[in-house]
Formats: sequence, structure tokens, C-alpha cells
Amino acid sequence: MFTLAEVASLSDIQPTYRILKPWWDVFMDYLAVVMLMVAIFAGTMQLTKDQVVCLPVLQSTVNPKVQPDTAGKADFTTVETTTVQEEASMRTVSFESPTTVAPDILLSRATSSQYQPTESGQELKKEQKDSSGRKTNLDFQQYVFINQMCYHLALPWYSKYFPYLVLIHTIILIVSSNFWFKYPKTCSKIEHFVSILGKCFESPWTTKALSETACEDSEENKQRLTGAQSLPKYVSTSSDEGSPSASTPMITKSGFKFSADKPMIEIPSVTILDKKDGEQAKALFEKVRKFRAHVEDSDLIYKLYVGQTVIKTVKFIFILCYTANFVNTISFEHICNPKVEHLIGYTQFECTHNMAYMLKKLLISYISLICVYGFICLYTLFWLFRIPLKEYSFEKVREESSFSDIPDVKNDFAFLLHMVDQYDQLYSKRFGVFLSEVSENKLRGISLNHEWTYEKLRQHVSRNAQDKQELHLFMLSGVPDAVFDLTDLDVLKLELIPEAKITAKISQMTNLQELHLYHCPAKVEQTAFSFLRDHLRCLHVKFTDVAEIPAWVYLLKTLRELYLIGNLNSENNKMIGLESLRELRHLKILHVKSNLTKIPPNITDVAPHLTKLVIHNDGTKLVVLNSLKKMTNVAELELQNCELERIPHAIFSLSNLQELDLKSNSIRTIEEIISFQHLKRLTCLKLWHNKIVSIPSSITHVKNLESLYLSNNKLETLPAAVFSLQKLRCLDVSYNSIAVIPVEIGLLQNLQHFHITGNKVDVLPKQLFKCVKLRTLSLGQNCITSIPDKVSQLLQLTYLELKGNCLDRLPATLGQCQLLRKSGLVVEDHLFDTLPSEVKEVLNQDTGIPFANGI
Repeated sequence: MFTLAEVASLSDIQPTYRILKPWWDVFMDYLAVVMLMVAIFAGTMQLTKDQVVCLPVLQSTVNPKVQPDTAGKADFTTVETTTVQEEASMRTVSFESPTTVAPDILLSRATSSQYQPTESGQELKKEQKDSSGRKTNLDFQQYVFINQMCYHLALPWYSKYFPYLVLIHTIILIVSSNFWFKYPKTCSKIEHFVSILGKCFESPWTTKALSETACEDSEENKQRLTGAQSLPKYVSTSSDEGSPSASTPMITKSGFKFSADKPMIEIPSVTILDKKDGEQAKALFEKVRKFRAHVEDSDLIYKLYVGQTVIKTVKFIFILCYTANFVNTISFEHICNPKVEHLIGYTQFECTHNMAYMLKKLLISYISLICVYGFICLYTLFWLFRIPLKEYSFEKVREESSFSDIPDVKNDFAFLLHMVDQYDQLYSKRFGVFLSEVSENKLRGISLNHEWTYEKLRQHVSRNAQDKQELHLFMLSGVPDAVFDLTDLDVLKLELIPEAKITAKISQMTNLQELHLYHCPAKVEQTAFSFLRDHLRCLHVKFTDVAEIPAWVYLLKTLRELYLIGNLNSENNKMIGLESLRELRHLKILHVKSNLTKIPPNITDVAPHLTKLVIHNDGTKLVVLNSLKKMTNVAELELQNCELERIPHAIFSLSNLQELDLKSNSIRTIEEIISFQHLKRLTCLKLWHNKIVSIPSSITHVKNLESLYLSNNKLETLPAAVFSLQKLRCLDVSYNSIAVIPVEIGLLQNLQHFHITGNKVDVLPKQLFKCVKLRTLSLGQNCITSIPDKVSQLLQLTYLELKGNCLDRLPATLGQCQLLRKSGLVVEDHLFDTLPSEVKEVLNQDTGIPFANGI
């Protein structure tokens, strides 16, 4: 036999799950326990005390005629049954006092007289007088037998199985009530939700966030205070959140100071989170975000709860319908016809059921309980369908707090919150704090400021190549407040900081002129924007999508340099919003590194001011270049990695162009170079990293050219026309297939930098050393076998590269190159050792003259 505790354990749930048990579920659980007690009590009584006691129904008359052949034997066939009225009178007589003599002859005596025919009439009368009831002549075993027979035949089945039916029904109801806590696909979600909800409720950050809201409310109320007497009506003694407990950090008690003129309120000091609490709160935000994304996708929990409620309601209706019919079948007296007269001698018995009264009372009690249970089920169904439980709004929380961005939720997430509200609405209010991005940003800001102090930031400040103080912040949750205390900072780089916010304190950074925003859509306060608009000179913006470019970027009127690095292909051009560039009236340099197929026409809005335009593609072919014609003031133009096959004709309209860089394209021929003669100011032409195979003689028309870069092409010869460019100061033909340096090179008297590294040159012409202004001479990775002694004529030489040739010695005349030092001599060590010691001493001298290679 199982105990009540063992059966009640079926309804046990984890104590933390009680927050998901509304009052009706709790009430039904208690009703189920009471029904269990009824079932077990009835079952126990039935097993221990339930029994039926039967007596035979004696016939009123006996047939006096006995057949001769039956003398001396028991003949039960002579007994005749009486009418119903006579039978009733017989039962009455049997319970009369012993002094009353029944008018009828007892069946037992008739039977006895048949066995004893010689007995006298006097003895019969004496026996009747002395007896106290009617004898049945049945022994004990026969009574036991007939009692058991009639228990199964005479009693209605409901009287025998009532306790077990109640037990089974109750177990089904209990299982139905708690099935959603046990089903694996819902149990895991519920367990996760309850765990997160408890941590959110107890988190110090929840207390701090709601306390700050209370502080803000008190600040608003403070404006309404006009005197000390009116103060108590604005002091709240309770709130919807409940009273703070010792285990939950809350704001400290507010202190109030009063003045004779005007009341003063001290703002409550808010709890400061330590590092551990801050990390736990940040982890909770992430858990809530992932849980929401997981649970909002389905409504399985809602459907399962509705399903189990419907099952309980149907079960209630079924139990009530069939149980009510059996109330009247339970009675104390029963007539039993076992049909075992051949064993007992009687055909009918009257039986009494000793548990009938108790069972009937228990059944009525059970029906009452199941009715209450059913009405609660009906109310639950009404609640489930009265409002849309698959939607949950935090509107009330948004109104009461400063977190107006708390989103509404749906599906199972919404249903769980509705269930929690039936327990205590404070849970959902505190839980909403962790759904707010504003709240998360505040937490990140607090943790960030604790970690990144002024001293730590000062340690990260460095000097860049331009000798400016620079701070680079990478992958932080925000911009620490202490950054704006670095008033001497020149360059600020913010990278991968999605929640960056530039506050008004940036106005303290009077030296700040350059700002880098790498994947950092920074938000700027109005005061901070005013400062940046008047002081910022250079801005770098790196992005993945154009939406990451802050709108305030296009309003920086004093901005001089703008660098945009990201996806700006032609399909998205209409979304760029570059029409706002017209507000950048002082913009001089525009650098775009993207995948353009055409130059956005909006760039022409700043064409009158632009002096330098740089477009670095990722290999996407730049097709449309007509917009270039409008940039008449551009002095420097770079079109790199744009898959250009020829020099664009639009370039020839740029009359003010001074430097053209077409690096890393697919240019094979430069016949159009003759058109450069119209560009009178062009001094630098960079055609490196292309596929050029020859230089046309028309290059002589570009007379003002001072720098010519043709490295990393497919040149095999240098035409004499190149050496007619008298103003040429830098010539770079490295990494081609040139075998001979023409003797005409001596005509370039102004040549200062000559680079022919990585070619097939084997002999250096003596005319090369007539270029006495050479400062840089790169001859590495060729086939040169000797260096002429006339190298000594290059008195201004500071850099000489000879490494990777076929030299066996170095000329001693290198010592006469007064400005050449060992640091500027790139050669193998064993060749350097071939120099005389006095030459090596001269080369080893430190003159402090800076080295420049002209690249």
C-alpha cells in the first residue's frame, strides 16, 4: 500500500517554479491533495473494514405433504415461496421478542421435522417457546461463503471500486496540472526562464537602475516643493517594487535638509556596483537577449498549458456526469440471489453493507470537491482566452521608469510573463530592466568608467609618425568619460565601439583635430557637435554599411579631410546620402576606399573646393569617370586598383592637376600620354604596378614632369625620349625587364633619385655618374659585375643599393662620396669587407644627416 506522501509527490515541482503557479493552479493543487486523502482514506477503510453480512430469506409456508420416498432426507423442493407481503411480515417477526410466537412454522423446523418424523407435538411446541430466532441450520463456513458471494454479486460495482476510481482520476488531474513542468521541450525553457528571472530580480543592477529612476522622479517632484510642510506628500513610503530587504542592495536612505527660506533635498546616493556585480549583470543582459530570441520563436508552452487545462475540464465533466448517477446506488441493504441453493439450501439472502453510509458521504464530498475543481478549470479557460496571452506589453513599466525602450514580447515569452504577473508583478518590472538597451548602455558605461580610469588611458597615449599625441581605443563597450579629460590629445581613434557616445565634455579637448571612427557609428550630443563642427579638421570613417556613417559627419563645416572606407558600390549610391557633402564647404581632401563602378555624382558637390581626390577600389572596374571633368581644382588624383585598361580621357580636362597616380590597374599602353601636354602643371606621373610594355616617344611633350614612376611593369627598354625630360628629378623603373641603361641618362642633370632594382642590367654606363645630383641610386638584384670608380663623382649620394648583383669587390673610391655612410650602403657583408680600412672608417662615421630614398 502506498502512502499519501508518495502519491502527493506526483504534484511536487521545484520550489522556484511556484512563481509560475497562479492562484487557481495552487488552489487546484490543494483540492487534488484533498481528493487524494479522500481516495486513500476510503481505500484504507475498504481494505480493513469493508464487509457484507447476509442472512437467508426464510419462506413463510412449508408444504405439509411430504412424499414417502423422501422421508429421512432433506428435500428443499417442498418449500414454497410466499408473497412479497408475507415475506415482509416474516422479517418483522424474526426481530420480535422471544415471547412472541410466529404464526408461521419456521423453515428450519420444517426441515428438521422432515428429518425427525417421530418427534411429538409437545416437543415441537417446547422448542418454539425456547428459541430466540429462526434457525437456518447453516454453519460458519457457509456464512463466509455466502458473504463473499454476495459481496461481488449484490453490491453495485461503484461501491467496491469508488476509492480506486477517485485515486486514478486525481492522479490524472495532478499529472495534467504539472505536465508542462515535466515535458522536456517545455521544461528546459521554463527552467531557464525561472533561473534568469530569479537572477534578474536579485541583481544589484536592477536595484540601481530602478533607484536611478526613483531619483529622477524625485528630481521632478523637487520642483513642485514650495515649503517644508508640503514635503511629506512627495516622500513615498512604499512603491510597487516592495520594500528593500537586507539581502537586496537598495539606495541608501534619503537625507533631507531644510532651510528657513526654501526646502533642500539631498539626492539619494546610489549603490555603486563592484566589478563582479557589473560582470554578472552584463552576462544577464546577454542571457536575456539569447533566451528571448529562442523562446519568442514558438508558442509550445502556451499551447501545452491550454491543452492540459482543456483536458482537466473535460475530465471534470466526465467524472461529474457518471458519478452523480451512482450516488443513490450506494445503500445499506441489498437483496442477493447467488443461485447456490444446491450448496446452501436457500435461493435469496438479505445483506447489509457496513461501509455504505461512509462511502456515500465520501462520494458526496468528492463530488463537491470535483465541482469546485471544475469551476476553477472553467475560470482558467476564461482567463486564457479573455486576453491575448501571446503578447505582453511593458507599457506600464515604460511609463513608471526612464527605460522607454523596453520592447513588447510575444509567444511563449509573453505567456510566461503573464503567468509571473499572477504571482507578483514586481518580477516582470525588474525583468524589464534587462530588456532595455538604455539600461544595458548605462551598465556598460558604469563598468567602463570603473575599468578605464584617467591614469590607464594616459598609459595608452602614444606619438604617431606625425609626432602627434594619439589614443587608440579598440573593442570597448563605449567611450570612457576619462577620455575627455585628456585635453592635450591630438588624435583620437575609436574602433569597433558600437555604442560610442561623444558627450559635451569633448569641448575640453582643445587640441583635438583628427578623429577616427572605425565601425563606430558614434552618437554626438548637441554641445559636442558644435565643438566638432568648429574644431575638427580630419575625419576617418570606416564602415560596413552606409548606415553606419553618422549623419552629423555631413554637417562638419570646417572639416578639411574626409576618409571614407567601406561598401559604396553603385547599387547603394542612392543610399549614401553624399548630397550632404555640399555642407562641407572647406573640404580639401576626399579619400574613398570602396568598390565603386562609377564616381558618385554627389562628389561633384564639393568639386569647387577639392584639391585631392583618392579612389581605392577593391578590384572592381571603374567604368564611368565623366564626373571628373567637373573637378577643375583637383591637384592630386589617385585611381588605384580600379581595373583601368587605359588612361581615362576625363583626366585630360583637369587643368590644375599636378600629380596623377594610376597604381595597380591593368593599363597596357599609354599612347594617350601625349594629351598630358595640356596639363601644364603635371609634375608627377605614377603608372606603377600595371602591364605597360613600352613608353611612347610622345612622353617628351610632358615637359614639366619631375617624377616618373614605372616600376612593376613589363618594360624591356628605356627610350631616349624619357631622358629629354630635363626637369626629371625622380625616375623609378624597378622590377621590369630592362637590360641596358641608355647612355642618354647623362642628360638628366637634375636627376636626384634613380631606381632600377630588379632588372637585368649588367653594365653601368659611365654617363650615369654625370648625374652629379643623385642622392639615391638603387641598383640591387641585377647582373652588375663591377662598379666604375667614377662613382666618386656622386658627392651628394646618401643611399646606394648594390645587393643581389654579381660583384666581387667594391671600389675604394666610395670613400670619396662624402655623404654616404654604412647605413645607406646596402651590400653584402663580405663585399663591404673588401674595402680598405680607411674607407670603412669613413663610411662608419656618424654624420647625423638623414637618409632619404625618394620613394
